[in-house]
Amino acid sequence: MSRLLGLDIGSRTVGIAVSDIMGWTAQGVEIIRINEDEKEFGIDRMKELVAEYKPSGFVLGLPKNMNNSLGPRAEASKAYGDLLVETFGLPVDFIDERLTTVEAERMLIEEADTSRKKRKQVIDKLAASLILQNYLDANGKLTK
Repeated sequence: MSRLLGLDIGSRTVGIAVSDIMGWTAQGVEIIRINEDEKEFGIDRMKELVAEYKPSGFVLGLPKNMNNSLGPRAEASKAYGDLLVETFGLPVDFIDERLTTVEAERMLIEEADTSRKKRKQVIDKLAASLILQNYLDANGKLTK
């Protein structure tokens, strides 16, 4: 088994998480600043992370609309996935991420009592962890 990188892609940031070597758990790594308007997608930093963690692939959150349709943010995530495949030649899988950011925010408020300013600094990293953990759980990597 090898690691996977989980990504929560926004218009200004990409939250990054990594699985453990066994594929059981996801841990938040960092948040990369990006700028879609200027076509700056953080690929240089992603290259460093790929070199460090040597993942076998990527798991990207796909922000579907509540009616299951794909909107502009989902299309942006798919385009980011295409860029990753083109750059690294590694497989990209998508998982429905509806409500993961909401879940992450709730966890930070209720369980960690985190201030609004601090939440903004970690929310994408936690959302990436939830995306990757949901993927690992759904694909039977976690033994209960």
